[in-house]
Amino acid sequence: MTTTQARAGTLNVGMIGYGFMGAAHSHAWRNAHRFFDLPLTPQLRTLAGRTESAVAEAAERFGFASHTTRWQDVVEDPEIDIIDICTPGDTHYEIAMAALAAGKHVLCEKPLANSVEQSEEMTAAAQRARAQGVRSLCGFSYRRTPALAYARQLISEGAVGEIRQIRAQYLQDWLSDADAPMTWRLDKDLAGSGALGDIGAHIIDLTQWLTGQRIAEVSGTLQTVIPTRPSAGTAQGLGGRGDTSGERHNVTVDDLALFTARFETGILGSFEATRMAQGRKNAMRVEINGSAGSVAFDFERMNELEVYDATAAGGRQGFTRVLTTEPEHPYAANWWPTGHGLGYEHTFTHQIADLVTAIGEGTDPSPSFEEALQVQRVLTAIEASSEHGSSWQSTDPQSPTSQESTR
Repeated sequence: MTTTQARAGTLNVGMIGYGFMGAAHSHAWRNAHRFFDLPLTPQLRTLAGRTESAVAEAAERFGFASHTTRWQDVVEDPEIDIIDICTPGDTHYEIAMAALAAGKHVLCEKPLANSVEQSEEMTAAAQRARAQGVRSLCGFSYRRTPALAYARQLISEGAVGEIRQIRAQYLQDWLSDADAPMTWRLDKDLAGSGALGDIGAHIIDLTQWLTGQRIAEVSGTLQTVIPTRPSAGTAQGLGGRGDTSGERHNVTVDDLALFTARFETGILGSFEATRMAQGRKNAMRVEINGSAGSVAFDFERMNELEVYDATAAGGRQGFTRVLTTEPEHPYAANWWPTGHGLGYEHTFTHQIADLVTAIGEGTDPSPSFEEALQVQRVLTAIEASSEHGSSWQSTDPQSPTSQESTR
């Protein structure tokens, strides 16, 4: 345990960014210790953002003791133990590198960075800091969905047998309206990529985590379906309409990503990430098929896991719906009585509970920056494949078909 953690069993939190992710993370920091027995109690100390009036309002609403318009103030504050980065991807590198150099623990939202090169540097910095007791985590929060954590447990126990095929989709429709306004998520300089990196990264991480296997090579195609967008105007929230002045901005990222992946043992997986799927709000779907059965999950029914046992007697085979709210299921015993489901926000609370436990116990949390770097390599290879006629591209940095310079 580092010296800063010795302060009366607290963990002082400095957060950079107060948008969608900032709200979700703040909720988790406030509540994790109220439902989980943690070795340290998080304290929301300082919130940083660019606009004084907005960050002041957010700090009061989220429960932070203070605020600033300089993220450097948070990193330089000796009283702050952990830096939580909830900003667009183009800022992750600078903030994380400064925080690790200052001896702060780091929680960085995915993607780790907007390039493999920066991700590599961040990973190396995290490895150096680890030797000094400094912990780091990349925020792939869907891993903490009880049903998915249970699916991983079943797979590791051999419930599906030898894995034969993987399929994953992440379907949304919030940008399917051609007049939905321009946002930073549609600017490659800020976001790194579009549907691929924003939501495709989640199913890449999940399938590798569920199976315990890395993606070795990919073949993919990216498409920008709606090439221009109106200014944001007075539109509010995801999917709001832009202004009607006629001014439109070029979209520089993909709206749709389709790719095939070959895992390290030769298993094939099919993937789809899109913001064009009308009627699908947050349909993140994963199915693992094996020699002895299958598991299937859809986040729009996040408290359920479908399990198929191919070894069952004839006439009794079929997918079983498992409601993952029993005390035996991951994380569930800390919440409500059986059958009282959890929501999206609970995945972030579980993430904070796991991170604070790791910090208190002096262990390394997962997903590590190394794991996030692997996801970044996959994203890079998919972009390279799309640029080279859907050719197969390796995710191995030493391979001649690895195109790291494209991101």
